[in-house]
Amino acid sequence: METHKDPPASLTLKRVAIDTYHENVAYLHRDCAVYRAEGFQALSKVEIRANGQRILASLNVVDDASIVGCSELGVSEDAFARLGVADGHPALVSQAEPPESIPALFRKINGERLTREDFQAIVRDIAELRYSKIELTAFVVASNRSELDREEVYFLSEAMVASGRRLDWREPLVVDKHCIGGIPGNRTSMLVVPIVAAYGLVFPKTSSRAITSPAGTADTMEVLANVELPFDQLTEIVREHKGCLAWGGTAHLSPADDVLISVERPLSIDSPGQMVASILSKKIAAGATHLVLDIPIGPTAKVRSMPEAQRLRRLFEYVAQRMHLSLDVVITDGRQPVGRGVGPVLEARDVMQVLENDPQAPDDLRQKSLRLAGRIIECSPDVRGGDGFRIARDILDSGRALAQMRAIIAAQGARAFDHQHPALGALTFDVRAAEPGVVTGIDNLQIAQIARLAGAPKVKGSGVDLMRKLGEPVAVGDVLYRVYASYPADLEFARQASARTHGFSIGSVEQVPHVFVEF
Repeated sequence: METHKDPPASLTLKRVAIDTYHENVAYLHRDCAVYRAEGFQALSKVEIRANGQRILASLNVVDDASIVGCSELGVSEDAFARLGVADGHPALVSQAEPPESIPALFRKINGERLTREDFQAIVRDIAELRYSKIELTAFVVASNRSELDREEVYFLSEAMVASGRRLDWREPLVVDKHCIGGIPGNRTSMLVVPIVAAYGLVFPKTSSRAITSPAGTADTMEVLANVELPFDQLTEIVREHKGCLAWGGTAHLSPADDVLISVERPLSIDSPGQMVASILSKKIAAGATHLVLDIPIGPTAKVRSMPEAQRLRRLFEYVAQRMHLSLDVVITDGRQPVGRGVGPVLEARDVMQVLENDPQAPDDLRQKSLRLAGRIIECSPDVRGGDGFRIARDILDSGRALAQMRAIIAAQGARAFDHQHPALGALTFDVRAAEPGVVTGIDNLQIAQIARLAGAPKVKGSGVDLMRKLGEPVAVGDVLYRVYASYPADLEFARQASARTHGFSIGSVEQVPHVFVEF
C-alpha cells in the first residue's frame, strides 16, 4: 500500500550572511509551524526547492526572530548561491532522504575496500553538497585510518575529476607544476610560469588561496594583479600569453576536492592517498598533460625522510600513469623557508627581485625556480635532457621572463606595486640571536605560525622577513628575522609566539642537517 506523503511546506527564503565554507546550511525558527509539524531536528538534513532548483542542507535551529522569522527559511551564503534565486523568493522545505552513497561510507568506516562505483557515488554526493560536515569528516577520517590502497586512490582521483569540468586546451603539450606544500615562502610558481611561458609552452597555472599557510600563490599574485578572473577571460589570457597565475575557484575543477579540504585542513589530516587524489585530480581537470611535482623533505616539512618521499613518489607515479598524465617527481630541500619573505607582500618582493635580476634577490628562490623551470622545459621534445636549466637561466637573465610576467600581470589587471618600497605593516619587532654560532635549524611550522599570527595572508603586508638562513654565522644580538603587522593585537600575538619558540636553532657548522635532493 502506498503511503501518502504531505507536500513540502512553503516559506519565504531569507539570505543569512554566514559563510559556511562549502556546506549548505538552512535556518528555521524554533517556533516555526513547519519546524514543529515536520518533526525536524537540529543538524538533520532537509531538502530545499526554489524555482526548479533543489539542494540538500543541514538544519540549524534559531531562537532570534531578527535572524530568521517564523515564516522564513534562512539559508547560508553557499546555499543561497546554489539556489540562484532572489531574497524573499518562495521556497519549499521537507525532510531529505539520506545520500545514496551512505552505505558505501559505512563500509569504509568499517575498514572495507571500496570499488570504483562506490567512490563515484561518494564523490558525486560530496560535490553536490549532499554530505554534512559530520559525514564528510567520517569519510576523511575513515580513509585516513584504514589507508586507501593504490587502486582506491586511483578510483578516488578518477571520480574527483569526473565531478567537475575538465578543460581541453587543444594543445599536445600542456604543462603544470605543483609543490605538496609545507614550506614557507617557496613562491617558485610565480617565477616558473613566466620562464616557461616565455619559452613557449602552455602553462595555465590555477592556484588555491592559503588556508593554513601564511600565503598561497593566489594570495601573493594578488599583490601584483587580479586573480579572480572569469573563466572565459582566463582562457583568453592563456591563449595569448601562454600562461596565467590565477585563483582556481572560478574554474569549477574537481569541486569535491574543495569540499573535502574544508574538513581535512581543520583536522590537520593530509594522508598520502587523499593528497595524491587532491593534487592529480585538479591538474588533470585543468587539462595538464605533463606535471612536475615538488616534494620537499626536511625535519619540519610535510615529508621528513627519503624513504617516506620515495613511497609517496611511487604512489603519485602509479596513479598518474593510470590517468595518462606524464609525471616528473622532484625531491627538493625542505629544511628551511625558500626565499626571505613569508607573507604575500614580502613574497611578491622576492619574486620581483628575482625577475629583475636584482643583486639583493634571494638566491635559493632563484636557483630552485630555475631548476624546476628547466625540468618543465625538458618536457618539450625539442629539448635534450639536461639542457633545461641552461635555457631557463638564459630566459631569466635576458629579461624575457620579466617581460612575460609583466604581460601576464597587465592582462590579468595590474595593481600598483613597488618591490623596492613594498607596502609592509607599520608595526614591527625583531627577533635576535641570544648566542653566537651558526644557524643550524629553522622550524618551518613555527615561522609559518608566527607569520599567520602577524596577520598573513589576510593582511597582505604582514609576515616574517628572514635575515639569516641555514649555515650563516650569527653574533649575539644579530637580527634573525623581522615581523611585520598592521594591528597591535596581531603584533602581540606574533610576539608572544616568538617568545615561546622563535623557530631558530644556533650551534656549530657540524650540526647543520643535510638532506639528499635531486637537483
